[in-house]
Amino acid sequence: MNVEQHPDTAVSAIAAAIGEPARARILYCLVDGRARTSTELAVVADVTPSTASVHLQRLKTQRLVKVFAQGKHRYYSLEGANVARALEALSVLAGGRREAFVPNTPNRLRAARTCYDHIAGSLGVSLHDRFNALGWLSAGTGTDNAYDVTPAGAKALETLGIDIEEIRALRRRFAYACVDWSERRPHMGGAVAAAVLNVALKRRWVIQDLDSRALTITRGGQREMRARFGLGD
Repeated sequence: MNVEQHPDTAVSAIAAAIGEPARARILYCLVDGRARTSTELAVVADVTPSTASVHLQRLKTQRLVKVFAQGKHRYYSLEGANVARALEALSVLAGGRREAFVPNTPNRLRAARTCYDHIAGSLGVSLHDRFNALGWLSAGTGTDNAYDVTPAGAKALETLGIDIEEIRALRRRFAYACVDWSERRPHMGGAVAAAVLNVALKRRWVIQDLDSRALTITRGGQREMRARFGLGD
C-alpha cells in the first residue's frame, strides 16, 4: 500500500483487490495460515496459471499476500494476521461457512518425519513456532528466509549439548525457514535443525522408522519437549 495515498483511496484500492471473485477465493484459501503455490491457487480460483499470477501480483502490490521462495518453488500466504482478521470480518457480513483445509498426507508422516536431516511434519512446525515464540530465533540477513540464533536461543540449545559457534563454522546453511509440504507452514531447516534432530534421536525423544521417513514421538520425548520447549501446553 502506498503510504502517501489518501486513506479513502487506499481503502478503495484494497477493496477492489479483494472484491474480484477469483482473488477473493485465493485470499480465503490462505486464511488458514498455510502457504500454497500459484498453481494450487489457480485451481482454487478456477483460473489459468498465468491469470493466477496476475491476480497474485495485484494482491502482493496491495500487501494482502506475501511470497516465500524455496528452491524453484514460490509459496504464497497472507501478509499478516491483520489481513486474516479483515477477511474474517467480511465473512461475518457475508454469512456462511468455509471448509477447512484438510491435508491428505498419511497421519504418521504428517505427525513427524524427517526432511533430509531435520524434523518436519506437525512436530517440526510446532518446534519452529515455539523457538520463535521463546525468542530463540531472529531474522537473518538477506532474502533467503534465513534465521540467526539469539543469545537466549544459543544458551538454551547449549543445555542440549548443541554448540552454536561450532555449527556456524560448518560449510552449510546455518538456519532457515523451510515450507513443510504437509502443513504448508514453515519448519526449521539447516545445520541448527539437524543438530536438534540429532539430539532428539540420541535422547530417544523420537525414533526413526526403519523403512520410511516417519518419526515416532516417545512418551519420554513428549515429556522432555513439553518441559524444555512448552510443546503441547
